[in-house]
Amino acid sequence: MTTKSLVLGILEKNPGSYVSGEQIAAELSLSRTAVWKAVRTLQNEGYCISAVSNKGYLLENADVLSAEGIRSRLLPKYADTVVIVKTSTESTNLDAKVLAAAGAKHGTVILAEEQTAGRGRYGKSFYSPKGTGIYLSIIARLGISFSDAVMITTAAGVAVCRSIESVSDLQPKIKWVNDIFLNGKKICGIGTEAVSSIESGMLESVIVGVGVNFKTSAFPEDLKDIAGPLFPDDFPLTRNAFAAILINHLLEMFDALPEKSFMEEYRSRSLILGKEIMFLENNLWHSAKAIEIDDKGGLVVEADGKIRTLTSGEVSVRI
Repeated sequence: MTTKSLVLGILEKNPGSYVSGEQIAAELSLSRTAVWKAVRTLQNEGYCISAVSNKGYLLENADVLSAEGIRSRLLPKYADTVVIVKTSTESTNLDAKVLAAAGAKHGTVILAEEQTAGRGRYGKSFYSPKGTGIYLSIIARLGISFSDAVMITTAAGVAVCRSIESVSDLQPKIKWVNDIFLNGKKICGIGTEAVSSIESGMLESVIVGVGVNFKTSAFPEDLKDIAGPLFPDDFPLTRNAFAAILINHLLEMFDALPEKSFMEEYRSRSLILGKEIMFLENNLWHSAKAIEIDDKGGLVVEADGKIRTLTSGEVSVRI
């Protein structure tokens, strides 16, 4: 762990309180000059740290995304994960695609404070304001076939729900295939983009994009009745902390993908099973009943007296 990660950890453990450079230096067995340099680096990365003579350092705003703040919270087995944080970007998925094409390794993560052109499924815009959400994309190299691609999205959905439940009493639900709902409103969207090999029929890489309305409370007029925040403003959790929890769960789900052990959990979290739904196909909406989710993540429906399986598409249900 780097010096600035260690210094950041001490400041985060003392919210609202000054910590002297001497105390930090003693705790970490560093020189006070090394502590000062680490603080300067953190300030340059966007952390609001006050430095007052005879008092020390105060972390005023702990909710600034940083690679160090996230990486320091990852599980030991994922300690070498590449984490990249941008102040602003068009789309983390686009950034991740460029990195994947350049050979970025499995598990590489890119996050942004805001997205200026965030996109969900089918090119729909994803509202990504600065400083309140978590917008990340992770590169997955899993060696699976294209026919199994939908399982990655289902695994990501379970990972998001587990992350939320690990820090709260909330019980989110999944609207097939990629939306997470809480109290009747969408609080997270998941989008996957695959690069496949024509010769082998295997996926070379998959970009899994996750957008969480972490503490986003102000939405445009067309989203006010649809979207909502995951947590209120005063919820005692930083975005760095939750991003790390989410990345840990995503990587664990990817590790478990071959066993498909998460599918029953995905089904139990479904918002639509047993309900009348509408699904979009060829630009037309069709009525159906959601019956089952198969082991590959496909949605089994009954439509016009026939049983069929949907592997992609838009689904609507009255919540």
